[in-house]
Amino acid sequence: MKNNNALILSGGGARAAYQVGVLSAMGKMLPKKTALPFPILCGTSAGALNATMLASYADNFSKAASTLAFVWRHLSPDQIYTLGRWPLATSVTKTLMSLFHLHNHAESIAIMNNDPLRELLSNHLDFTRIKQAIDNDLVSALAVTAMSYSTGESTTFFEGRETFQNWQGKRRKGVRAKLGVDHLLASSAIPAIFPAHKINQHYYGDGAIRQKSAIYPALQLGAEKLFIIGVSGNRSPKKWLPSEEKNEISAPSMAQILGQLLNSAFIDNLEDDINQLELMNSLLRDLPAEKRQNYPLLPTETLIISPSEELNEIAHHYLHTLPKNIRVLLKSAGGSSTEKVSSAASYLLFTPQYCRALMELGYQDAMWEKDKILAFINPL
Repeated sequence: MKNNNALILSGGGARAAYQVGVLSAMGKMLPKKTALPFPILCGTSAGALNATMLASYADNFSKAASTLAFVWRHLSPDQIYTLGRWPLATSVTKTLMSLFHLHNHAESIAIMNNDPLRELLSNHLDFTRIKQAIDNDLVSALAVTAMSYSTGESTTFFEGRETFQNWQGKRRKGVRAKLGVDHLLASSAIPAIFPAHKINQHYYGDGAIRQKSAIYPALQLGAEKLFIIGVSGNRSPKKWLPSEEKNEISAPSMAQILGQLLNSAFIDNLEDDINQLELMNSLLRDLPAEKRQNYPLLPTETLIISPSEELNEIAHHYLHTLPKNIRVLLKSAGGSSTEKVSSAASYLLFTPQYCRALMELGYQDAMWEKDKILAFINPL
């Protein structure tokens, strides 16, 4: 292992298909059978699933990327969550009953059931390969972040070299663990949508919730350079222009509220993280060399690849590909306008059509940044 590069894959449900498109392009850029160029992998929610697949094929990056692409290209909602009418109705009933303390507390509250995801992960991931990659010095660490409902802490479970120690910070900690399907299910359990998942004696939910810094685990694991793949179009040229305000005729729907809450959890924290990091690095570059040594945890270089188009707008065009009962559920929560449910739907659209559209966008965006990516991976 010749570097301490870290790959940061944020959460975002179905939006994580964009990450796969970027990784697929990188797999084409590099020679075949090239080892994973990122010894440190940090994933949250759906990003954790992608990071784990990469770690399990650390000896062959192009194969890892192509395997990921195959899985995402053939995804369907019924491979992620329960689609039947009555399971959904039952989940809603449980949620309402819990308001009056009539809920069976042995079962987690959620609108949808993601049991199918467990089977999907079990079929496609071999967790024993992670330990092999670490032993063969191909991976330094794989980190998966979840949120503890008991303590409210952002908990990063990591598997890596023996030299790494647990850490404890303000409302966040790192815990050494032998990673498995349970950690991925916990990290991707979007509150209220998917059930909380129990690990040891605590229940955990989606890692993007309460995660103050997506890059913090990477820094704790010794990252010197950060490669970040975002799932927001906030950095696209469109966003450089003043936003056009529209007068709202009606109050926000539940779908609109959910969409903004998900954006806040999955996107805004990472955007703030990136902006602060870029500012700090800019200031550090102006300091004398002897003073820069006082900030060893800050990476010297970052590269961010983000969507050049709005994913909400893409989701709007593929709402019809969702199963009918999910469309009905979103419509009942969002009124008659499909535009108002697009943000929330963009996280749940695990359909081949939508995922492939995001993968194509990610591939295109990465190819536009080919020179920067290659310079990041293979500096002169």
